[in-house]
Amino acid sequence: MTRALRSVASAVLIVLACILVPVSVLTVWVHDIVLDTDRYVATMKPLADDPAIEAATEKRIVHAVDVRVDGKEITAEIAAWLQSQGLPPRAAKAVKGLAPQLDSAVNSAAEKVANRFVESDRFEKVWVTANRAAHTAVVHALTGKGRGAVGVSEGTVTLDVGEAVEQVKKDLVDAGLEPAAKIPDVNKKMVLFQSDELKRVQGAAHALDVLGNWLPIFTVVLAAGGVLLAHRRRRALAKTALGAAFACLVVAIVLVIARRYYLDHLPPAVQSKDAAAAIFDILVRFLRVALRTAIVLGIVIALGAYFIGPGRLPRATRSTAERGADSAAGWWGGHGIDTGPVGTWTEAHRKWLTLGTLLLVALLFALWNHPTVLTVLLLVLILLAVLAVIALLAADGRRRARPDGTSGGAADGTPGGV
Repeated sequence: MTRALRSVASAVLIVLACILVPVSVLTVWVHDIVLDTDRYVATMKPLADDPAIEAATEKRIVHAVDVRVDGKEITAEIAAWLQSQGLPPRAAKAVKGLAPQLDSAVNSAAEKVANRFVESDRFEKVWVTANRAAHTAVVHALTGKGRGAVGVSEGTVTLDVGEAVEQVKKDLVDAGLEPAAKIPDVNKKMVLFQSDELKRVQGAAHALDVLGNWLPIFTVVLAAGGVLLAHRRRRALAKTALGAAFACLVVAIVLVIARRYYLDHLPPAVQSKDAAAAIFDILVRFLRVALRTAIVLGIVIALGAYFIGPGRLPRATRSTAERGADSAAGWWGGHGIDTGPVGTWTEAHRKWLTLGTLLLVALLFALWNHPTVLTVLLLVLILLAVLAVIALLAADGRRRARPDGTSGGAADGTPGGV
C-alpha cells in the first residue's frame, strides 16, 4: 500500500470512528442501561421525592378521585329539615348559602389527604413498584413495544397511578368522607410526556437497539485501524481522541437544545412543565454522564499522546520526572535501601512494563460497569502511580548498574528503555 493510499485510508477510518463514538454511547444507553431493571428503578426512584412530580401526581390523583358532593343539594335538604323543625326562613336561607363552603371543604380535605399520601413513604413504594413492574418503560417509549404501568400510544407516554388513587380513596373514607367510597372508576393515567416526533425517535432507537453492543467494538476497531495505518501514529491517536471528544460535545449540546425545545413546545396533555423537565432529565441522566465521560477520556488520551512526543514541554516534563526519580534512588541508596535485582530487571524491561500497565488500565476501563468521569480520573491516578513506581525502580536499577553507584537520567530526558 502506497503512502498516499495509507494516509487516505487512515483519515477515512479516523473520521468514521469519531462520528461513531457518540452513536456508540447512544447505543449503550438504549441497549444496556435502559434494559437494566435495577438501574432503571434506581434511576426513577428519586423522582418520588421530586417536588414537581409530587405536585403533578397529587393534582392527577385529586382529579381522578373527583369527590362529587353536591353542596347545594345537601344544604337544601338540611335547611328544609331545620325549617320543618321551626327554623325561621331567613336562617334556612343562610344554611343554603353554605353550599360553596361545603364544596370547598370537601375539595380541601381531598387535597390534604392526597398531599399526605404523596409525601409519605407509601407513595415512594407505590412509585418504585410501578416502575419495577415496568422497568422497560423507556424502551417502551422509544420502541413503542410492551405493556405495564407505563403505556405508549400515538406519541404519548403515560404512567398508571391507579394504585395511588385507590390508596387515597381509602384514606378519604377512613377520614370520615363517606362519599369517597362511591367514587366511580375513571381514567387514572398521568401523562409523562408527549411528542409528535416519538415515532421517528422509535425508528432510530430500534436501529440502535439492534446494533447493541457490537457498535462500540466496531468503532474501537475502526479507530485502531486508522491509527495503525497512519505514518505518525502518536499524532493520529491524539487527533482521534480529540475528534471523538468533539463529536460527543456536539451531541451533548444538541441534547441541551432538544430539552429546551421540548419544554417550550409541550402539548396541553402534559399537566406540568416542571414534572416533564424532571422526567426528561432523569431519563437522559446516564446518557449525559456517558457523553461527559467520553469527552474527558478523549482529552486524557490526547494529553497522554502529547506528553510522550518530542515537543519541548513533553521533553522537559519527562526530564524533570527522570531527575526526580534518580534523586530519590540516590537518596535511598545513600541510606542503605536497595531494590536489588528487582530494580535492575525493571530498568531492563521498562518499556514492556509501561506498555503492559497501559493495556491493563485500558482493560479495566473497558470492563468497568457504566464508567463515569470519576472513573476516568481514578484510573489516570492509578496509571500515574504505577508509572511512578516503575520509574523509581528503574532509576535504582540504573544506579546499581554504574560502577560508582551514582544516578543520572537520560541526556534527552527520555525515560530509560523507552
